[in-house]
Amino acid sequence: MLRQRDGHLSRDLVRTPGGFGLGQVPARHKPDATADLVCGYCSTGCRLTVHLKDGAPVNLTPTPGYPVNRGTACPKGWEALTVLDAPDRATTPLLRDGAGNQRPVSWDAALGTMVERFKAIQARHGAGSLAFLSTGQMPTEEMALLGALAKFGMGMLHGDGNTRQCMATSVVAYKQAFGFDAPPYTYRDFEESDVVVFVGANPCIAHPILWERVLRNPHDPAVVVVDPRFTETAMQAAQHLPLRPKSDQSLLYGVARILIERGWVDAAYVEAHTRGYEAYAAFVQQFTLDRVAADTGLEPGEIERLAATIHAGERVSFWWTMGVNQSYQGVRTAQAVIDLALLTGNMGRPGTGANSITGQCNAMGSRLFSNTTNLLGGHDFGDAGDRSKVAGVLGIDPEVIPHEPSWAYHEIVKGILEERIKGLWVIATNTAHSWINQSQVRDVLGRLDFLVVQDMYASTETARMADLVLPAAAWGEKDGTFINSERRIGTIRKVAAAPGEALADFAIFKLVAEYWGCGEQFRAWESPEATFQIIKRLSAGQPCDITGIADYAMLDERGGIQWPCPAGGPPPAPGSERRLFEDGHFHHPDGRARFLFEDPRALPEAPGERYPFLLLTGRGTAAQWHTQTRTAKSAVLRKLYPDRVYVEINPSDARALGIRPHARVEVRSRRGRIRATAFVTRSVQPGHLFVPMHYAVTNRLTDAVFDPYSKQPSYKACAVDVGPV
Repeated sequence: MLRQRDGHLSRDLVRTPGGFGLGQVPARHKPDATADLVCGYCSTGCRLTVHLKDGAPVNLTPTPGYPVNRGTACPKGWEALTVLDAPDRATTPLLRDGAGNQRPVSWDAALGTMVERFKAIQARHGAGSLAFLSTGQMPTEEMALLGALAKFGMGMLHGDGNTRQCMATSVVAYKQAFGFDAPPYTYRDFEESDVVVFVGANPCIAHPILWERVLRNPHDPAVVVVDPRFTETAMQAAQHLPLRPKSDQSLLYGVARILIERGWVDAAYVEAHTRGYEAYAAFVQQFTLDRVAADTGLEPGEIERLAATIHAGERVSFWWTMGVNQSYQGVRTAQAVIDLALLTGNMGRPGTGANSITGQCNAMGSRLFSNTTNLLGGHDFGDAGDRSKVAGVLGIDPEVIPHEPSWAYHEIVKGILEERIKGLWVIATNTAHSWINQSQVRDVLGRLDFLVVQDMYASTETARMADLVLPAAAWGEKDGTFINSERRIGTIRKVAAAPGEALADFAIFKLVAEYWGCGEQFRAWESPEATFQIIKRLSAGQPCDITGIADYAMLDERGGIQWPCPAGGPPPAPGSERRLFEDGHFHHPDGRARFLFEDPRALPEAPGERYPFLLLTGRGTAAQWHTQTRTAKSAVLRKLYPDRVYVEINPSDARALGIRPHARVEVRSRRGRIRATAFVTRSVQPGHLFVPMHYAVTNRLTDAVFDPYSKQPSYKACAVDVGPV
C-alpha cells in the first residue's frame, strides 16, 4: 500500500505484481480465457481477441464477426502484443539531476517535483505559461480526464493533441460544411459504392482492412485514385490521375464546372438540402478545362473522364486522408470534395458520402472529448450556454472554464519560442520526431524551464529531452474506449500488468490531481467506466449523443456502437452499421449543408534553381506506424520494411544525376539534410522525391507552414535537392 500525503488515495493506490496501479489490478479474466480489445494502432478500429494462459496474454487472433474487420488483421494488428515486452519500456519515474542525467525516483518525488516546478512557473509567469500536448492514442476517458484536469483543475489555458497533425483539416471542413464534426459514413459504404474516389489516400497501405472491404464490393466498382504518386492503391485503380502536388483543389473545381455545364447535377438535392450553390456555380466557371490541365499537368481527357465516371455512378463515395489534410490549403480542398458529393446528391445513401478516414486509433475520441479545440462533448468554449451545461454536469464553477479554445500545436511551440510558455507536459506523443521542421522544434523544446514527458517508452526522442519522465501503461494494460473513423465506440481491456512502477495514464492523472490539490474535484472520475458515464452526460443533446449506451458491456455485446445513440431510441442491432444525414438534415441551424470554396494558392515553397525537386512524404508500408516507436519493437514487422531511410526517385532523374539504384544519396532542403538509399522507381514522377514519414530524420527536411483554418502542418510538399554522397 502506498499512502498519499492527504490520505485520499490510500484505498486506491496498491502495489501489484506489475507495479503500482490505481484501482486497476490485476486484469479481471480467468487464468485461461480470452479478452476482446479494439486495436491500438490506426483508426480502422479492428477488434482483436487476446488469448490468456495462466492469466497472461500469450497470443491474439482477429475477432470473428466484428463488423469492422470481420476476422482479419493487418501486420501491425497481428504483432500488437509485442510492444508490451520491449526492453526500453519506461518502468520508473526518471528525474534529471544537477549533472544533467535522468535518474530513477519514487512516484512521490516525481509528482512532488512536477507540481512544485509547474506551480512555481505559473506563479512567476501566469496561468498561460503551462501547456500540454496530448495524443489520439489514449482511451477517450483518459483524454477527457486530462483535458478537465489541465484546464479546470490546474488552470492551464493551452493544450493540443497530435491529432492536429492528421485530422484537424477534416474537423474544420466538416464543421463548416455540416455544422458539426460529423463523418457521415459507415464502412459498409466501401462495399456498396459503384464508384469509389480516393483523393490523397492510399488505403492499400495506410488502411489495409478497409481496402479489403473495397475488394469485397460485389458491384465491380470503378476505383479512381487522385494522387501524384503511383501508389499501391493506384496500381489497382481503374483510373489514376497523377496530378501535380497540391493542385487537387483546382482539379475538383474543374470537375464541378463540367458537371454543372453538362447538367449532371442533382438539382433536387441541392435545392432541398444545401446553401450557397449559386455562388459556388459562378465561382467554378473560371476553372476551364485548359486552366485545370495547366494547373494539374493532367490531360484534358483525363479530367473529363473523371467527371463522366462520377456522373455515371449511382452510388459514388469520395474518400480522403493525409494527402488532403496535411496541406497549407487542406480545409478548402476537403470542402471541394464535400462540394462534389453535395452537387451530385451522393450523401446519406448507401455507398455515398464525403468521407474522411481518420489517422490514429482514437483520433475521433480526441476530436470530441479531449477538451482542446472543443469543450468536452463537442461543445464550444466561446458559448456561455455550453460552458454552463458542462459546468453543471461536472459540478464546477462555469468561470473556471476558459472562454476560448486552446492555442493550436504550432502556436504552443511558438509560445515556447517567445518565452510565453515555460512548462510543458507531453503525453503519449513524440514531438521531437514527428513535428514539422524537426531541428527547430528540438531547439524550442530545449528552451523550456521544465519538460514532463509521460510515455510507455523512456527511449523516444522527446523522452530523452525531458526533465521528468513518467512511466505509462500501454494498450492492453488498461481499460477504456476508442472511437474509430466510422464513429464506432469500442472497448479496450486490461489483459496484462504494466511493467515495474508504470501506471495507466488515467491513474497518473488522478495522482496529479491529488498532488495539485484538486483531487476532490475529480472524485467522481473514479475509474474509466465511471468516467464513461460522465462523458455520456456531457454528450446529451449533441449530434454525438451517446446517452443510449448503457455501459462497456453493452458496447461489447453489440460489437461496438456508432454515435449518435441517444437515450430513448431503439438500441442499435448487434453489428449494425449506420450512416448520417439519411434524412438530408445537417447540423447548421437551417438544416442545410454549405458549399464552401476559395481560390487555390501557390505552393509556399516551390522548386527552384537551388532546390529543383519537390519532396513528398507519407506512409511507407503497412508494417510501419508513425515514428516507429512501437512497430520497431517487433522483429516480424522489421522484416517487412527497409530498416534504413530511403528516397524514391524517378529513373530519368536518377540517370541525369548519376544516381544508381541502392546508392547512398543526400537529400537537402533549406532546413536540413539527410542521407538515404536511392530507390529508383516510376512510382514518383520526374521532379518528385518521396521519403516515408516514419524515419527519425525525415522531418529535418519539412517546412513549417500551416493551413489557415485548421492550423494543420503541410508535411507533404517542400523544395529539396538530391545528389550522390
